[in-house]
Amino acid sequence: MTAAGRLRRESVRMQAAELFEQDVKPPEVARRLRVSPKSAYQWHQLWCEGGVQALASRGPSGSRCRLSPRCLEKLAAYLEQGPAAHGWVEDQVWTAARVATLIGRKFHVSYSVSGATRLMHRLGFSPQVPARRVAERDEQAVTAWKEATWAEVKERGRPAGATSASRTRQDSPADRPKDAPGADEAARRL
Repeated sequence: MTAAGRLRRESVRMQAAELFEQDVKPPEVARRLRVSPKSAYQWHQLWCEGGVQALASRGPSGSRCRLSPRCLEKLAAYLEQGPAAHGWVEDQVWTAARVATLIGRKFHVSYSVSGATRLMHRLGFSPQVPARRVAERDEQAVTAWKEATWAEVKERGRPAGATSASRTRQDSPADRPKDAPGADEAARRL
């Protein structure tokens, strides 16, 4: 959840607390604040047990980052150096799996691929294929292949008159062939 979303959620809970103080029942609170009745009942229970403080935000949920701020700075510097500086010389792509491996090698901390992706986004990076073409790409060979081979391989589309655009309707049982499955049953119903 974004910071703005968390602030809105906390604002709604504080509004609910004000309504509870005015003896407004949870179903009415849910209707007024446009939240689910389940949320309103949960908030009411928390409010009864601990007042307004019980409805205050406790910060973002989820596990804390396992890397210190200093380690995050080092990781950002490693990512800026590029994959080749860390042993991936075949291309210049930071994948989430590579970042998870790099974190394990450099900081001895295990991260899942999805965790590495979230960490990369937090640092302003994203796992992706670069927009640049590889240096070894032979443009003449690619053009020749597209003109000769692809033209032969590409499946030709349907001719313009071969398609139909009509409504479908259920076939009448009387129109079925006599030897079709279920034809004898359909004949008995007629």
